[in-house]
Amino acid sequence: MNWDQYIKQFKNYLRLERSLSDNSVEAYIHDVVKLKQFMELSNASISPLQVESVHLKDFLEYINDLGMTAHSQARIISGLKAFYKYLIYDELIDKDPTQLIEGPKLGRKLPDTLSYEEIVKLLEGIDHSKPEGQRNRAILEVLYSSGLRVSELVNLRLSNVYEDIGFLRIIGKGDKERLVPIGKDALRYIKIYKEEVRVHLNVAEGHSDFVFLNRRGKQLTRVMIFTIIKELAKKVGLNKTISPHTFRHSFATHLIEGGADLRAVQEMLGHESITTTEIYTHLDRDYLRQVIQEFHPRS
Repeated sequence: MNWDQYIKQFKNYLRLERSLSDNSVEAYIHDVVKLKQFMELSNASISPLQVESVHLKDFLEYINDLGMTAHSQARIISGLKAFYKYLIYDELIDKDPTQLIEGPKLGRKLPDTLSYEEIVKLLEGIDHSKPEGQRNRAILEVLYSSGLRVSELVNLRLSNVYEDIGFLRIIGKGDKERLVPIGKDALRYIKIYKEEVRVHLNVAEGHSDFVFLNRRGKQLTRVMIFTIIKELAKKVGLNKTISPHTFRHSFATHLIEGGADLRAVQEMLGHESITTTEIYTHLDRDYLRQVIQEFHPRS
């Protein structure tokens, strides 16, 4: 039997024998499906009956690295424990791999993940009456909309913004390329910045293709992006230590917690090697766009 069959049996058990509500059942199934997706990503061709505690620890480390909150991690652990208790109850396994798995301390919230409300608070705290305000709004919208690394943001080029299809061509670590969906709001603010601010800059030689520029018409530095975010957080009274990477973690967390597929989020983050020739075969562009539209808060 494969994962889907065991999950289906678990679903029937929750409904018929435990008489749980549809919402509770779907929450449990959602948690187990995330483990299934991770095992597929790890190329581990094993059934749920073969999962051991080491696999679960790797899974929890993975979702933690993506920035999932402690509360969400605890909920997933609870769902997995219920799944393996069912397998023991049905005498399909005799050892529970979740027995030694402990949840994160709920009193400590991950410092580098923002709630959607905090994201909105930061965005609304930007002074749009100033030229740099229009630019900074576009920067934060792009960071949160597409989960870019700060190095990828400062190196983003006008020629790699495909407005017609709603994608960015990103050159990531090791010069690996990937296509990343970008939301309509982010594209709109890029357009406003280009047409109302950037067009008036005296662009320095060799910097004409970079999207985001400083007052001297040169490519922004990583340090400048950090400074923009820290000053904005201070201005709106957000008492958290945040950085550009905070937006990347928040992007991934909000998608996953909303129900997005781990594989899609991983590929958007660029955690896998995707060469130019593989982009159109390895990725389903329409599917990634659909993931953003369905699960991203600002879509």
